[in-house]
Amino acid sequence: MSEQINTEAMQQEAEQVVSEVEVMPSLEAQLRQAELNAQEHHDAWLRAKADAENARRRALDEIDKARKFALDRFASDLLAVKDSLEAALATGDSASIESLKSGVELTLKQLSGVFDKNGVKEINPLGDKFDPNYHQAIAMVEGDGESNSVASVLQKGYALNDRVIRPAMVTVIKPK
Repeated sequence: MSEQINTEAMQQEAEQVVSEVEVMPSLEAQLRQAELNAQEHHDAWLRAKADAENARRRALDEIDKARKFALDRFASDLLAVKDSLEAALATGDSASIESLKSGVELTLKQLSGVFDKNGVKEINPLGDKFDPNYHQAIAMVEGDGESNSVASVLQKGYALNDRVIRPAMVTVIKPK
């Protein structure tokens, strides 16, 4: 009888092991599945890396194009001013001083319009308080008015979209 109980116990253990094996996948199957998952993740990573590199390359190309053609509109606007100056020179000796002067005034007005259209602003600080961010002091002079204010403008300054591209050269009133 004890043999029969032992046999039954062994049979139950064997059935339990067989059912566990059927329920639990083998280590080889788990390893294959893990390798497949790792390969999928690696492929996705490679695609993402390639996409990022392509996006970086496209951005660099766009920056290069923007740098090359940033002045395109400004340069084409200046062509009309150049044409006006060439036409004035082509008149030669036949033009009177008055007609040359009016032509130069019109050309200057045309150039000022191009500057306005493209965000170039004139810095003419006569009478303003001296500001080293916008002005370059050439000399200090005695004069009437508030000390450290601009007495005269020797050369106008210019700013492009509120960024100084050339400060105004000025003389400043000395403190008394």
